[in-house]
Amino acid sequence: MELTAQGLVKQYPGVRALDGVGLTLRGGEVHAVVGENGAGKSSLMKILSGAARPDAGVLTLDGQPLVLRGPRDAQRAGIRMIHQELSLVPELTVAENIFLGHEPATRGVIARRTLVTDARAVLDRLGQEAIDPAASVRTLSLAARQMTEIAKAIARDARVLIMDEPTAILAQHEADALFAVIRQLRADGVAVAYITHRMDEVYLLADQVTVLRDGRVVSTGALGEYNRAEMVRQMVGRELAGGFPVGSQSAGAERLAIEGVSSGRVRHATLQVHAGEIVAVVGLVGAGRTELLRAVFGAAPITGGTMRLDGAPYAPRSPREAIARGVALLPEDRKAEGLILAAAVRENASMAVLPRLAAAGVIRRGAERAAVVHWIEALRIRTPSQEQLVRMLSGGNQQKVVLARWMLAESSLLLVDEPTRGIDVGARAEIYTLMRDLVERGAAILMVSSDLPEALGMADRVIVMRDGATTAELQRSEATPDRVAALILGEVA
Repeated sequence: MELTAQGLVKQYPGVRALDGVGLTLRGGEVHAVVGENGAGKSSLMKILSGAARPDAGVLTLDGQPLVLRGPRDAQRAGIRMIHQELSLVPELTVAENIFLGHEPATRGVIARRTLVTDARAVLDRLGQEAIDPAASVRTLSLAARQMTEIAKAIARDARVLIMDEPTAILAQHEADALFAVIRQLRADGVAVAYITHRMDEVYLLADQVTVLRDGRVVSTGALGEYNRAEMVRQMVGRELAGGFPVGSQSAGAERLAIEGVSSGRVRHATLQVHAGEIVAVVGLVGAGRTELLRAVFGAAPITGGTMRLDGAPYAPRSPREAIARGVALLPEDRKAEGLILAAAVRENASMAVLPRLAAAGVIRRGAERAAVVHWIEALRIRTPSQEQLVRMLSGGNQQKVVLARWMLAESSLLLVDEPTRGIDVGARAEIYTLMRDLVERGAAILMVSSDLPEALGMADRVIVMRDGATTAELQRSEATPDRVAALILGEVA
């Protein structure tokens, strides 16, 4: 099996997303497609999956011309795509979502027992025995929803499987289960196109690599032809400093103190964050990390315990109160909680500081545009203008718009949930530097990350959460990967 794209061109208003791009996907191979946000990866995959039509160029499948007028044409050709942003129907069950539009039926009536049995088999193949096929998708965690999306794709005998950042919200054991499935699909002769910003995954899975930059192919070849530094240089067009930025000063005064706090899944959390430091909270999916950040931000009620902010009692009843006290949140799910997709980049970035940009109740547009353009440039947000609708940006650039909002607000306590989810390797380095610059200027950061190397590389202290409680605290020098992993799993360390 061979799917080939030649000379693909795709133009959007103000942006040439693809400029003569070619790609060949072969059965029995995992082909990694890498590049910075805005390089053209998502546009290319949308064309291959029938979600967008090229302005020029051709597709062939096993040597025959392939015209995709929409996703249904791609599906009939055996091409399936797992999108970075989930596309499940929350009101339906897991089984109904997996086989939506392809339900087993007898005499025109859906065979419910068969539906659940078949869904159970697909989930077991993914190592997801804990997911109930009869459960409503609305009740699932974000990670379980992602695994349901993957089950939906592989349940239909795909010849070509396109995966866009499939591990972005998965815990390591869930990602390991997915990797095993990908290897089995490859052994079964499926062609896998794999988009990721995580270089470890490229070297773990890929047979072939294509590097995109600014809508063009920089190089393509076997994985063995690349070393990591050269691949990154091709992606970003420049050399990047290795490692994580390290602080040059000691922690200052206590900024946030949490003592015995309970809120939803959080049942007893205690920690402190000081000015001038980054504290990382690590744990398995479901440990209560995100819920803790939401409680601190006033987005979830606190049912027990106390908090202090800059030495004063702190019990925000809403995000508005938290923002007024200098607290900001970069949420895990940017589209649902962090952005107004139908609004412009300018509006999304400036919304937290509009009173500061107003005179006599009227927003000073010139001051607003000047403030926003600074952070567009500093964060390298790829947008034709600050008036571009946020929904038109790539996922990584959307994430950077949320970050720009809080950079603009100069918040003194930044709650960061998965800071580099969907962010490319070049922008990651910039965001890490910005985070470190913030704390060097006296801010404090409480960070949740499922990327253990990121958490250990950025944190001055590490807090382990397990089953809703904080169970361990380690200084940077004590937080080795093996020790932290053992604490996360509840083993002796």
